[in-house]
Amino acid sequence: MNRIEFAHLPTPIQHLTRLEAKLGGPKLYIKRDDLTGLSFGGNKTRKLEFVIADVLQKKADVVITEGGIQSNHVRQTAAVCAKFGLECLLILSPGQTETPPSGNLFLNELFGARVLFCDHDQREALVADELKKIQGLGKLGYVIPMGASNPIGAMAYDLAFKEMLSQDSGFDWIVLASGSGGTQAGLEYAAARSNWHGSIYGVSILFSHADMVKRIQGIMEGMQTINGETIEQMPKQLIVDERFLGAGYGVMGKLESDAIRLFAQTEGILLDPVYTGRAAGAMLQLIREGFFKSKQRVLFWHTGGTPALFCEKYRADLLA
Repeated sequence: MNRIEFAHLPTPIQHLTRLEAKLGGPKLYIKRDDLTGLSFGGNKTRKLEFVIADVLQKKADVVITEGGIQSNHVRQTAAVCAKFGLECLLILSPGQTETPPSGNLFLNELFGARVLFCDHDQREALVADELKKIQGLGKLGYVIPMGASNPIGAMAYDLAFKEMLSQDSGFDWIVLASGSGGTQAGLEYAAARSNWHGSIYGVSILFSHADMVKRIQGIMEGMQTINGETIEQMPKQLIVDERFLGAGYGVMGKLESDAIRLFAQTEGILLDPVYTGRAAGAMLQLIREGFFKSKQRVLFWHTGGTPALFCEKYRADLLA
């Protein structure tokens, strides 16, 4: 697979000693993929190393992608397009509700991306319409799916898992936010090909358990096709917890805000209101319920999202 390296790798693993002491165990660690370097970092930077290589190989002129108004993937895509001199079109929902723009939306405009707004159920049709317009101008468009969650992008987390093993292979659990499924698919794919003894715990941010399992399995099947090999022992049961969907995607509740404050005030680490705040909140609840054993080693995989903290609607609630 083609890859263009621009992420700041490897990202560190840190021991969360103060948080661990406050909770009374288990052993807690964090993988800092919020430090991948591109436009405040995040997990999509790893994926875009592979996706942008495919964009350039195909000699595309315009990159189109979609997401929510505070999408981390969209922000990193806008940044990488600026880096490689590509036109960038972003299709965002739900509607133009933030004036002046803040958080990720502000950064999209700063990177020079063109932004169109629509309702969520109109995004797919608008992407198709804009692609036709681009083709009508004699240009080649390239559509990156939501979250860069396709087999090409997910290959990055096959490598990321191997990076983790080279740093510390002794974790019993990996906990992460699972949004569009690509990051978990890449980790699951790599875990299935290794002798790692641990398990992966995905916290669904948007979709039901059934939808997430279907998405992850589909991406993993595509990864097998890319590699031209069949995994003999695919995960028998993917763990994707849908219990923490709360009031919906991008709606910060007490679970998220408490987790954000706790990480900030015990470890000086910033989580975001949409993804890592929800996943960390779920992990904290599982710890308090005794799901993880006191001597187990748990790695929280930080997937980024810091700019969303500066979105006005979240900032006001966090400071209340």
